[in-house]
Amino acid sequence: MARYKHPSKKQRLAKKGRQTKWAPFWTVPKIYGSNRRVHPGRHTAIKRSWRRQSTHA
Repeated sequence: MARYKHPSKKQRLAKKGRQTKWAPFWTVPKIYGSNRRVHPGRHTAIKRSWRRQSTHA
């Protein structure tokens, strides 16, 4: 990627970056029950990084 990002592209990347957060911690006991210890990232819908994957797919 270019050293200086165009403002519109940077804005798009910022939006995609906000969509890649883990699911909230309280969803774990809701889905799996109170005894199961699972990482919240397991049931996050969108997992991507601007370095690894393209934003178009």
